[in-house]
Amino acid sequence: MAFERSPGYWETVLRRFVRDKVALGAGVVILLLLGMAVFAPLLVPADPYASSMLSRLKPIGTAGYPLGTDELGRDMLSRLMVGARLSLFMGITPVVFAFFLGSLIGITAGYAGGRTNNVIMRTIDVFYAFPSVLLAIALSGALGAGMTNSLISLTVVFIPPIARVAESVTTQIRNRDFVDAARASGAGPFTIVRVHVLGNVLGPIFVYATSLIAVSMILASGLSFLGLGVKPPEPEWGLMLNTLRTAIYVQPWIAALPGAMIFMTSVAFNLLADGLRSAMEIKE
Repeated sequence: MAFERSPGYWETVLRRFVRDKVALGAGVVILLLLGMAVFAPLLVPADPYASSMLSRLKPIGTAGYPLGTDELGRDMLSRLMVGARLSLFMGITPVVFAFFLGSLIGITAGYAGGRTNNVIMRTIDVFYAFPSVLLAIALSGALGAGMTNSLISLTVVFIPPIARVAESVTTQIRNRDFVDAARASGAGPFTIVRVHVLGNVLGPIFVYATSLIAVSMILASGLSFLGLGVKPPEPEWGLMLNTLRTAIYVQPWIAALPGAMIFMTSVAFNLLADGLRSAMEIKE
């Protein structure tokens, strides 16, 4: 008699995610944006850095300029495509670094417990005294303007919330029966964390970190808008918003294009994170 194989956890997660059309659509949008960012040098119709004062602020639909031109006559479509590389890099990279560092801190605190947990988490709580926006601006201002310093500032901003989530999940896992059984069998702390804890906590931490990418993109764009992030003439979306703000009364649709890209990308990452969270929920 043949028995039907029951699907594993990750197979079940994938099936749930595929059935969520909204999350799946958001994932497709993100893949398209990543593809555009990677292959932008091959896809751009014009040089994104070439300016022409005779072609300043051409409206959308102008021949040769499908999305018009900016205040220096540069092709907006090309700048938006190339700008996707910097904007996505500035949004994803700080979260990736914060994911590893915050997970390490949170898992250490959650598994150790006791005084170690109190010292680590009370130190993390200090960062919650400052709103994330003000903390990012203060750190960037102290370190100096520039892309590298913006990445460092955003990484510091996102470590505390990821560490808190990691600590909370690890504390729950630490008290499970299978961890007690591994501890009773003589397994050391590093073995228990590597074999029994990591596999159960990284999923929820990853889902939460995914939701922070949208916040990271907005903060990075804000820093560039304030002159603390990427410097001209790089076509980063936040910086483009800053340089185009004077043109909002002349060509409002062109001035709004970088903001529309930031909005669309942020919503896509939020919907993706929500879909992953729903798919990974254990249903009784």
